[in-house]
Amino acid sequence: MKKTTIPMKSKTASKEAKGGDAPSQLIDARIAALADWRGETLARVRSLIREADLEVVEEVKWRKPSNSMLGVPVWSHAGIICTGETYKAAVKLTFAKGASLKDPSGLFNASLEGNVRRAIDIHEGDEIDEKALRALIRAAVALNISARANRA
Repeated sequence: MKKTTIPMKSKTASKEAKGGDAPSQLIDARIAALADWRGETLARVRSLIREADLEVVEEVKWRKPSNSMLGVPVWSHAGIICTGETYKAAVKLTFAKGASLKDPSGLFNASLEGNVRRAIDIHEGDEIDEKALRALIRAAVALNISARANRA
């Protein structure tokens, strides 16, 4: 017997419908607040993620005083794909299940010792391998979808 899945409403859609601060607006504010190479980099990475997965859901999590209540951008599709944190010297993309992803282009350069996550630290002046990043995003989405299907 074939199972039918009913898509769940995204947090983005429900907040926008209620007229509150949509996650996309919060991410826009985060980028604007940076006003330097980190904001430009986060904006570029965000654009690449959206290009790679047209069904990506943007969220903002972990809003607290230590990050000026702006939170951390999170991109999801059938689970978290990655987060986009900003530090003084880097923009860090942390892939929730990065240790399970093939990385033929060697994008992962941080958090390599963990059993689950992997990260990409992008520093000022670094070139982003856009094709490889889009492929990594698509691989993360495929992994999330297959993991969800295996649980069903």
